[in-house]
Amino acid sequence: MRALNYERHCAEIVRQTDLLRSRIDDADLTVAVPSCPGWNVGQLLRHLGGGQRWAEEIVRTRAAEPPSDEHFRDLDGYTDEDPAVLGPWLAKGAAQLADTLRAAGPDAQMWTPVAGRTARFYARRFAHETLIHSADATLALGSDFTVDEEVALDALDEWMELGSLPEMFEYHPEMRELLGPGRTLHLHATDTSPESSAEWLVDLTGDAIVWRRSHEKAAVAVRGRLADLLLLVYRRLPADSGAFEVFGDAQLLDLWWERVGFG
Repeated sequence: MRALNYERHCAEIVRQTDLLRSRIDDADLTVAVPSCPGWNVGQLLRHLGGGQRWAEEIVRTRAAEPPSDEHFRDLDGYTDEDPAVLGPWLAKGAAQLADTLRAAGPDAQMWTPVAGRTARFYARRFAHETLIHSADATLALGSDFTVDEEVALDALDEWMELGSLPEMFEYHPEMRELLGPGRTLHLHATDTSPESSAEWLVDLTGDAIVWRRSHEKAAVAVRGRLADLLLLVYRRLPADSGAFEVFGDAQLLDLWWERVGFG
């Protein structure tokens, strides 16, 4: 149940980018991305590569405040991308970020959008940012999304950790509507070994969101493949997609799915 270590996170930034590159060779990058409305695949990948470069600048300069992110938010100029150009550009940005993170070390101090203030945040965040946007592109291009078990477990844990931070109520006040008596959710991966402990309990009964890896009864339970559960919590795959078994209070699940998020 331990998180992936710092070096593994750095390596995953490069590995996931390389996997993504292999999926866009000769692909039509003008295909729309349903999970990122308003973007096509080329724009999505420009967003990802721009975000990696943004993080690299923060780590390299030990920034005390965030640089502008406009260059990877405004994507109007990237509607017709060429895979032969975009692939090497993505690879270069991922390698630069991983190299800069390694040179800095996990405890280097800098600005982060949540508590922590170290390079460790960017290594883990961009390992999974790259993973999820790779999933976006993969699904948009009509391929199946797959992910290593230990990477998916770590990505789900990170999502739970970030989504339960107290400051999320400041960023997303609507999340307070989730809290109430008897409100608990259980996520259970069906394609992992018992030793993986691939089960999560989300407790909404107090004045904060609390989670733990646990097999417990809950007001609503969701069972499905680990990769699909990851897509569920990232709001890439709805509970009624046919990929899951849902037991109990489906309305609570729908409310949670609408309100959760840390982006």
